[in-house]
Order: sequence, then structure tokens, then C-alpha cells
Amino acid sequence: MDIISGKKPEFEKSIQFLKNELVCIRTGRATPSLVEHIMVDYYNNKTPLIQLASIMVPDSKTIVIQPWDRNSSKDIEKAIQASALGLSPVNEGNIIRLVIPPLSEERRQELTKLVHQKLEQTRVSIRNTREEIWKHLKTQEKDGKISEDEMFKQQKELQKVVDGYNDKIQEIGEIKEKEIMTI
Repeated sequence: MDIISGKKPEFEKSIQFLKNELVCIRTGRATPSLVEHIMVDYYNNKTPLIQLASIMVPDSKTIVIQPWDRNSSKDIEKAIQASALGLSPVNEGNIIRLVIPPLSEERRQELTKLVHQKLEQTRVSIRNTREEIWKHLKTQEKDGKISEDEMFKQQKELQKVVDGYNDKIQEIGEIKEKEIMTI
């Protein structure tokens, strides 16, 4: 099997991780994905919020969380306050309401920097996978399993694949940045 094809799932995993990370970055619009992965200390177990409550978005500025167990509402409230979202939950007993305030220009710029950090982390992951493949190809050439010409051909193919994934990363980043900067 071709080593590059065998490593494509690793490249895809990096892209999927980036998408999941960017979904959690607040853009000024309410979406369930902002809060569904917040870890809540529920009976001394860290549990994702999505497993403890239904999360609804009645309008573009409000998230309503309805815990399935009313006793967990205080724990959910604490977890939201402790999260990096900077939101103040309003506990109304049977539901928790989050109002998403508009982002200031300064906060938009901070979020854009955070997006760029996430993009760079993904690029590093892609580069690390490329290096693994490159080392494998060198070893195969050194052991006589492939010719030098074949190694260089594989290297060019590898670079095309990496460039494709870097273009995907750039595209994803531009979309998220536009989303953040849109008022």
C-alpha cells in the first residue's frame, strides 16, 4: 500500500480537529456548538453538557439549556461561568439562559489571533505527518525497496497532498475570520 494514501486519515483527522476547535470559538451568534462540549462536574464525573441537557437556540442572540436533571442546573451554571466563553448564565430553575453579547472590535481581534493559532497548530500537525512519511520514504530508499527516482516522485506527490491540505486549512481559516469580523 502507498504510504501517502495510508497516512491520509491522519491528515483528515487534523482537518477535522481544526473544524471542531473553530466551532467552539464565539462569533457573536448563538449556536449550540458553543456550549455543548463544556465539561460539567456532574456527580464528580466530568461530563459534556450535551449529555446532560437539551440545548436550543430560540434566536440569534440566545442559547437556552434545559437540564434533564434539575439538580444539575447549578453544576451546569458553574461550568459555563468557568469556561473561556465569558458568558454569564441566568439560571431560571428549569432552564439556563445565555445571552450572547455583541463582540467588541478588540475581542474580535483576539478571536482572530486565536483562530490563527489553531490554524498554525493544524499546519504543524500536517508537517509532522509529512515528516513521518518522508522518513519512511528515505528508509525504504536506503534499504533498496524503492529507487531514488521513485523516492523523489513520491516526495513530489506528498508535497502536492500537503499543499492541498494547507489550502484547506487556509480556506477554513478565512471563512472563520470572516464570520468573526462580520458585525
